[in-house]
Amino acid sequence: MSITYKDEAGIQGMRVAGKLAAEVLDYITPHIKPGITTKEIDRLAAECMARQGTTSATLGYQPAGYPPYPASLCTSVNHVVCHGIPNEKPLKKGDIVNVDVTVIKDGWFGDTSRMFLVGEVSIAAKRLCALTYDAMWQGIMRVKPGVHLGDIGFAIQRFAESNGFSVVREFCGHGIGRVFHEEPQVLHYGKPGTLEELKPGMTFTIEPMINAGRRDVKEFGNDGWTIVTKDHSLSAQWEHTVLVTESGYEVLTLSAGSPPPPPFVNAG
Repeated sequence: MSITYKDEAGIQGMRVAGKLAAEVLDYITPHIKPGITTKEIDRLAAECMARQGTTSATLGYQPAGYPPYPASLCTSVNHVVCHGIPNEKPLKKGDIVNVDVTVIKDGWFGDTSRMFLVGEVSIAAKRLCALTYDAMWQGIMRVKPGVHLGDIGFAIQRFAESNGFSVVREFCGHGIGRVFHEEPQVLHYGKPGTLEELKPGMTFTIEPMINAGRRDVKEFGNDGWTIVTKDHSLSAQWEHTVLVTESGYEVLTLSAGSPPPPPFVNAG
């Protein structure tokens, strides 16, 4: 599979899908508090998608070697790194949870995720979530024509590791368009000047998974999906879909409720 470059019509389709994905996260935000189950979050998101006229890209999604994914979104709590399946266990005060939403609208995919703090959380958990958000933006702000994917990965890795965290290697960002996962792979670690060169019209996700402890991960249980930290340390992730423009980047998964970029982005 090769990289697809989006024309103006494709870019507009991606803008619409991206904004709708972010608006699902806006809708569920006030509901995420102690006592709610991740299954209920999934139900609320499915209702929101039905009203939008979008469909979930994850429900029934089945890459080779995996069972069909059984929910409309992914909910990864505490030491779950990614692909957590919503369940009946209530969230409790002090939990952190990543909610990852991908919607399809008119054949275009919009993919984004956010971290949520459940009630009052520890200083360490808060710091991990905040600095993972910053790490994502360290990658995003490098995006422009002529830059290489390795430059993005290097910026994220250097920032995360300089703050005492580790970067998960087994999962990465990806190209996206009329296909959920397309080329290129977007690693969150790397060497400057390596891998594909960015060109206008490319659309891909930047979605670093950052661990408070070691970077090693493992499969949890036998559901075929859930990935956890090997050392049981907390993990956080944020995700945006970005477009390479003629002069820089455009974040396609912004909505009224999106957290603002960190101050260093506007100062850059």
